[in-house]
Amino acid sequence: MKKYPIAAFCMLIILAVLFGFCASSSTASPEVDENSLDCIHASNQLVTAPFVPEIVDFAGETLPMHLFDIRESLERELIVNMNFHSNTLQYLKRITRFFPVIEPILAQHNIPDDFKYLALIESDFMNRVSPRGATGFWQFMRPAASDYGLEVNDEVDMRYHLEKSTEAACKYLNAAHRIFGDWTLVAASYNMGKAGLSTRLTNQKVTSYYDLWLSEETMRYVFRIVAVKLILTSPEKYGFYMPEEERYRPIPFTEVDVTGAIPDLVDFAIQHGTNYKVLKILNPWLRDSKLTNRARRTYSIRIPAEGFRENI
Repeated sequence: MKKYPIAAFCMLIILAVLFGFCASSSTASPEVDENSLDCIHASNQLVTAPFVPEIVDFAGETLPMHLFDIRESLERELIVNMNFHSNTLQYLKRITRFFPVIEPILAQHNIPDDFKYLALIESDFMNRVSPRGATGFWQFMRPAASDYGLEVNDEVDMRYHLEKSTEAACKYLNAAHRIFGDWTLVAASYNMGKAGLSTRLTNQKVTSYYDLWLSEETMRYVFRIVAVKLILTSPEKYGFYMPEEERYRPIPFTEVDVTGAIPDLVDFAIQHGTNYKVLKILNPWLRDSKLTNRARRTYSIRIPAEGFRENI
Protein backbone atom coordinates (compact mmCIF):
# COMPACT_ATOMS: atom_id res chain seq x y z
CA MET A 1 0.00 0.00 0.00
CA LYS A 2 1.21 3.48 -0.85
CA LYS A 3 1.96 5.53 2.25
CA TYR A 4 0.60 9.08 2.48
CA PRO A 5 2.43 11.80 4.35
CA ILE A 6 0.94 12.64 7.74
CA ALA A 7 -0.11 16.14 6.59
CA ALA A 8 -2.07 14.71 3.64
CA PHE A 9 -3.75 12.15 5.89
CA CYS A 10 -4.87 14.90 8.29
CA MET A 11 -6.23 16.94 5.41
CA LEU A 12 -8.35 14.00 4.26
CA ILE A 13 -9.85 13.71 7.74
CA ILE A 14 -10.68 17.44 7.83
CA LEU A 15 -12.36 17.28 4.41
CA ALA A 16 -14.42 14.29 5.48
CA VAL A 17 -15.64 16.11 8.59
CA LEU A 18 -16.53 19.22 6.59
CA PHE A 19 -18.40 17.13 4.01
CA GLY A 20 -20.40 15.48 6.74
CA PHE A 21 -21.28 18.86 8.30
CA CYS A 22 -22.44 20.28 4.95
CA ALA A 23 -24.54 17.20 4.23
CA SER A 24 -26.29 17.41 7.58
CA SER A 25 -26.85 21.16 7.16
CA SER A 26 -28.48 20.71 3.76
CA THR A 27 -31.48 19.05 5.41
CA ALA A 28 -32.06 22.00 7.76
CA SER A 29 -34.75 24.57 7.11
CA PRO A 30 -33.51 27.44 4.93
CA GLU A 31 -35.63 29.92 6.90
CA VAL A 32 -33.90 32.42 9.19
CA ASP A 33 -35.70 33.19 12.43
CA GLU A 34 -35.91 36.60 14.07
CA ASN A 35 -33.21 35.77 16.63
CA SER A 36 -30.81 34.96 13.82
CA LEU A 37 -31.57 38.26 12.14
CA ASP A 38 -30.93 40.07 15.41
CA CYS A 39 -27.54 38.40 15.57
CA ILE A 40 -26.80 39.43 12.00
CA HIS A 41 -27.70 43.03 12.79
CA ALA A 42 -25.63 42.98 15.95
CA SER A 43 -22.56 41.69 14.15
CA ASN A 44 -22.95 44.22 11.31
CA GLN A 45 -23.20 41.42 8.74
CA LEU A 46 -26.45 42.65 7.21
CA VAL A 47 -25.55 45.31 4.63
CA THR A 48 -28.43 47.52 3.55
CA ALA A 49 -28.99 50.65 1.49
CA PRO A 50 -28.99 53.89 3.50
CA PHE A 51 -32.10 55.77 4.50
CA VAL A 52 -32.65 58.59 1.98
CA PRO A 53 -35.24 61.18 3.12
CA GLU A 54 -37.80 62.37 0.62
CA ILE A 55 -37.32 65.99 1.70
CA VAL A 56 -33.76 67.23 2.17
CA ASP A 57 -32.37 70.73 2.42
CA PHE A 58 -29.06 72.50 2.55
CA ALA A 59 -28.96 75.94 4.20
CA GLY A 60 -32.74 76.15 3.88
CA GLU A 61 -32.70 75.36 0.15
CA THR A 62 -34.53 72.16 -0.82
CA LEU A 63 -32.77 69.56 -2.95
CA PRO A 64 -34.77 68.41 -6.02
CA MET A 65 -35.03 64.85 -4.74
CA HIS A 66 -37.59 63.92 -7.43
CA LEU A 67 -34.74 63.90 -9.97
CA PHE A 68 -33.03 60.50 -10.20
CA ASP A 69 -29.50 61.89 -10.54
CA ILE A 70 -29.92 64.07 -7.44
CA ARG A 71 -31.23 61.20 -5.34
CA GLU A 72 -28.50 58.84 -6.52
CA SER A 73 -25.77 61.44 -5.94
CA LEU A 74 -26.88 61.93 -2.35
CA GLU A 75 -27.27 58.19 -1.82
CA ARG A 76 -23.71 57.65 -3.06
CA GLU A 77 -22.32 60.02 -0.43
CA LEU A 78 -24.48 58.45 2.27
CA ILE A 79 -23.16 55.00 1.35
CA VAL A 80 -19.55 56.22 1.37
CA ASN A 81 -19.77 58.04 4.69
CA MET A 82 -21.90 55.51 6.57
CA ASN A 83 -19.34 52.85 5.66
CA PHE A 84 -16.28 55.00 6.34
CA HIS A 85 -16.55 54.10 10.01
CA SER A 86 -13.22 55.41 11.27
CA ASN A 87 -13.83 58.84 9.78
CA THR A 88 -17.50 59.17 10.72
CA LEU A 89 -16.93 58.01 14.30
CA GLN A 90 -14.27 60.68 14.69
CA TYR A 91 -16.68 63.25 13.25
CA LEU A 92 -19.19 62.30 15.96
CA LYS A 93 -16.54 62.75 18.62
CA ARG A 94 -15.08 66.03 17.37
CA ILE A 95 -18.18 68.04 16.56
CA THR A 96 -19.02 68.57 20.23
CA ARG A 97 -15.64 70.28 20.66
CA PHE A 98 -15.71 72.51 17.59
CA PHE A 99 -19.33 73.15 16.56
CA PRO A 100 -20.00 75.24 19.70
CA VAL A 101 -17.18 77.56 18.60
CA ILE A 102 -18.22 77.80 14.93
CA GLU A 103 -22.00 78.07 15.29
CA PRO A 104 -22.22 81.50 17.00
CA ILE A 105 -19.71 83.00 14.55
CA LEU A 106 -21.77 81.81 11.58
CA ALA A 107 -24.92 83.21 13.19
CA GLN A 108 -23.24 86.55 13.91
CA HIS A 109 -22.39 86.89 10.20
CA ASN A 110 -25.83 85.66 9.01
CA ILE A 111 -24.36 82.49 7.49
CA PRO A 112 -26.66 79.42 7.56
CA ASP A 113 -25.72 76.96 10.28
CA ASP A 114 -25.25 74.13 7.73
CA PHE A 115 -21.93 75.65 6.67
CA LYS A 116 -20.35 74.15 9.76
CA TYR A 117 -20.52 70.84 7.89
CA LEU A 118 -18.58 72.42 5.03
CA ALA A 119 -15.72 73.16 7.43
CA LEU A 120 -15.91 69.59 8.69
CA ILE A 121 -15.61 67.93 5.29
CA GLU A 122 -12.89 70.37 4.26
CA SER A 123 -10.53 69.42 7.07
CA ASP A 124 -12.07 66.69 9.28
CA PHE A 125 -11.43 69.30 12.02
CA MET A 126 -7.76 68.35 11.90
CA ASN A 127 -6.11 71.61 10.78
CA ARG A 128 -4.88 69.82 7.69
CA VAL A 129 -2.59 71.05 4.92
CA SER A 130 -3.68 69.89 1.45
CA PRO A 131 -1.20 68.91 -1.30
CA ARG A 132 -1.90 72.31 -2.88
CA GLY A 133 -1.18 74.18 0.35
CA ALA A 134 -4.73 74.85 1.56
CA THR A 135 -4.46 75.08 5.33
CA GLY A 136 -6.53 74.95 8.50
CA PHE A 137 -10.11 74.00 9.34
CA TRP A 138 -11.44 76.10 6.47
CA GLN A 139 -8.62 75.19 4.05
CA PHE A 140 -7.54 78.66 2.97
CA MET A 141 -4.86 79.08 0.35
CA ARG A 142 -2.31 81.70 1.35
CA PRO A 143 -3.43 84.46 -1.09
CA ALA A 144 -7.09 84.03 -0.10
CA ALA A 145 -6.16 84.11 3.57
CA SER A 146 -4.51 87.50 3.10
CA ASP A 147 -7.48 88.75 1.07
CA TYR A 148 -9.81 87.98 3.96
CA GLY A 149 -7.64 89.45 6.71
CA LEU A 150 -5.67 86.49 8.06
CA GLU A 151 -2.04 87.02 9.06
CA VAL A 152 0.26 84.41 7.52
CA ASN A 153 4.04 84.33 7.97
CA ASP A 154 6.76 81.99 9.21
CA GLU A 155 5.87 82.52 12.87
CA VAL A 156 2.13 83.18 12.81
CA ASP A 157 -0.49 81.55 10.59
CA MET A 158 -4.03 82.50 11.51
CA ARG A 159 -5.45 79.89 9.14
CA TYR A 160 -4.86 77.59 12.13
CA HIS A 161 -6.84 79.84 14.47
CA LEU A 162 -10.38 78.44 14.59
CA GLU A 163 -12.24 81.63 15.46
CA LYS A 164 -10.28 83.96 13.17
CA SER A 165 -10.38 81.57 10.21
CA THR A 166 -14.13 81.06 10.70
CA GLU A 167 -14.62 84.83 10.59
CA ALA A 168 -12.56 84.97 7.37
CA ALA A 169 -14.65 82.15 5.89
CA CYS A 170 -17.81 84.10 6.71
CA LYS A 171 -16.45 87.08 4.76
CA TYR A 172 -15.87 84.81 1.76
CA LEU A 173 -19.29 83.18 2.04
CA ASN A 174 -21.14 86.48 2.27
CA ALA A 175 -19.17 87.88 -0.67
CA ALA A 176 -20.08 84.79 -2.72
CA HIS A 177 -23.73 85.09 -1.73
CA ARG A 178 -23.81 88.65 -3.03
CA ILE A 179 -22.73 87.22 -6.40
CA PHE A 180 -24.87 84.08 -6.61
CA GLY A 181 -27.82 84.79 -4.29
CA ASP A 182 -27.99 81.04 -3.59
CA TRP A 183 -26.33 79.26 -0.67
CA THR A 184 -25.90 75.98 -2.57
CA LEU A 185 -23.92 77.78 -5.27
CA VAL A 186 -21.96 79.55 -2.53
CA ALA A 187 -20.94 76.16 -1.14
CA ALA A 188 -19.93 74.92 -4.60
CA SER A 189 -17.88 78.07 -5.14
CA TYR A 190 -15.96 77.32 -1.94
CA ASN A 191 -14.68 74.21 -3.67
CA MET A 192 -13.96 75.55 -7.16
CA GLY A 193 -13.82 79.33 -6.79
CA LYS A 194 -16.27 82.11 -7.57
CA ALA A 195 -14.88 82.90 -11.02
CA GLY A 196 -14.82 79.29 -12.14
CA LEU A 197 -18.38 78.67 -11.02
CA SER A 198 -19.65 81.86 -12.66
CA THR A 199 -18.05 80.79 -15.95
CA ARG A 200 -19.69 77.34 -15.81
CA LEU A 201 -23.11 78.84 -15.09
CA THR A 202 -22.78 81.21 -18.04
CA ASN A 203 -21.41 78.63 -20.47
CA GLN A 204 -23.99 75.98 -19.60
CA LYS A 205 -26.87 78.50 -19.48
CA VAL A 206 -28.28 77.25 -16.17
CA THR A 207 -28.80 78.87 -12.77
CA SER A 208 -28.80 75.89 -10.37
CA TYR A 209 -25.96 73.82 -8.95
CA TYR A 210 -28.12 70.75 -9.52
CA ASP A 211 -28.18 71.37 -13.30
CA LEU A 212 -24.43 71.93 -13.69
CA TRP A 213 -21.87 69.55 -15.16
CA LEU A 214 -18.68 70.11 -13.15
CA SER A 215 -15.56 68.24 -12.11
CA GLU A 216 -16.36 65.10 -10.13
CA GLU A 217 -15.02 66.68 -6.95
CA THR A 218 -17.32 69.70 -7.16
CA MET A 219 -20.29 67.66 -8.38
CA ARG A 220 -19.97 65.51 -5.25
CA TYR A 221 -19.12 68.39 -2.91
CA VAL A 222 -22.54 69.65 -1.79
CA PHE A 223 -23.94 66.11 -1.66
CA ARG A 224 -21.13 65.11 0.66
CA ILE A 225 -21.92 68.05 2.95
CA VAL A 226 -25.60 67.09 3.02
CA ALA A 227 -24.83 63.40 3.58
CA VAL A 228 -22.59 64.20 6.54
CA LYS A 229 -25.27 66.50 7.95
CA LEU A 230 -27.89 63.73 7.70
CA ILE A 231 -25.64 61.14 9.35
CA LEU A 232 -24.45 63.37 12.18
CA THR A 233 -27.91 64.69 13.02
CA SER A 234 -29.48 61.19 13.03
CA PRO A 235 -26.55 58.79 13.53
CA GLU A 236 -28.66 55.84 14.68
CA LYS A 237 -30.47 55.77 11.32
CA TYR A 238 -27.13 55.06 9.68
CA GLY A 239 -25.76 52.53 12.13
CA PHE A 240 -23.80 54.78 14.51
CA TYR A 241 -24.13 55.11 18.25
CA MET A 242 -22.10 57.64 20.20
CA PRO A 243 -23.03 58.31 23.85
CA GLU A 244 -22.63 61.91 24.94
CA GLU A 245 -20.04 60.97 27.55
CA GLU A 246 -17.77 59.58 24.81
CA ARG A 247 -17.74 62.78 22.75
CA TYR A 248 -14.92 65.29 22.98
CA ARG A 249 -15.45 68.47 24.97
CA PRO A 250 -14.02 71.96 24.47
CA ILE A 251 -10.69 72.41 26.23
CA PRO A 252 -10.94 74.93 29.07
CA PHE A 253 -8.37 77.71 28.89
CA THR A 254 -7.45 81.20 29.94
CA GLU A 255 -5.74 83.79 27.72
CA VAL A 256 -2.59 85.84 28.16
CA ASP A 257 -2.24 88.95 26.00
CA VAL A 258 1.24 89.44 24.59
CA THR A 259 2.39 92.66 22.90
CA GLY A 260 6.12 92.01 22.74
CA ALA A 261 8.48 89.26 21.64
CA ILE A 262 8.68 85.78 23.11
CA PRO A 263 12.24 84.50 22.58
CA ASP A 264 11.42 80.91 23.57
CA LEU A 265 7.91 79.45 23.64
CA VAL A 266 9.15 76.47 25.66
CA ASP A 267 10.18 78.77 28.50
CA PHE A 268 6.98 80.78 28.05
CA ALA A 269 4.89 77.63 28.47
CA ILE A 270 6.76 76.54 31.59
CA GLN A 271 6.43 80.02 33.12
CA HIS A 272 2.66 79.72 32.68
CA GLY A 273 2.37 76.31 34.28
CA THR A 274 2.17 74.13 31.20
CA ASN A 275 4.45 72.61 28.56
CA TYR A 276 5.28 73.28 24.93
CA LYS A 277 3.11 70.43 23.63
CA VAL A 278 -0.04 71.71 25.32
CA LEU A 279 0.75 75.29 24.29
CA LYS A 280 0.91 74.19 20.65
CA ILE A 281 -2.30 72.18 20.92
CA LEU A 282 -4.17 75.24 22.19
CA ASN A 283 -2.41 77.68 19.85
CA PRO A 284 -1.74 75.87 16.56
CA TRP A 285 -1.37 79.25 14.84
CA LEU A 286 2.03 79.65 16.54
CA ARG A 287 4.20 78.11 13.82
CA ASP A 288 7.68 78.54 15.31
CA SER A 289 9.33 78.02 18.68
CA LYS A 290 9.53 81.79 19.14
CA LEU A 291 7.42 84.88 18.47
CA THR A 292 9.43 87.83 17.21
CA ASN A 293 6.44 90.18 16.88
CA ARG A 294 8.35 93.04 15.31
CA ALA A 295 5.09 94.84 14.54
CA ARG A 296 4.19 94.74 18.26
CA ARG A 297 0.77 93.31 17.61
CA THR A 298 -1.35 92.06 20.49
CA TYR A 299 -1.72 88.28 20.49
CA SER A 300 -3.98 86.37 22.87
CA ILE A 301 -2.21 83.14 23.75
CA ARG A 302 -4.25 80.37 25.34
CA ILE A 303 -3.08 78.71 28.53
CA PRO A 304 -4.84 75.57 29.78
CA ALA A 305 -7.07 75.87 32.81
CA GLU A 306 -5.86 74.01 35.86
CA GLY A 307 -6.47 70.28 35.59
CA PHE A 308 -7.77 70.59 32.01
CA ARG A 309 -6.66 67.09 30.99
CA GLU A 310 -8.73 65.49 33.72
CA ASN A 311 -11.75 67.76 33.35
CA ILE A 312 -12.60 67.01 29.72
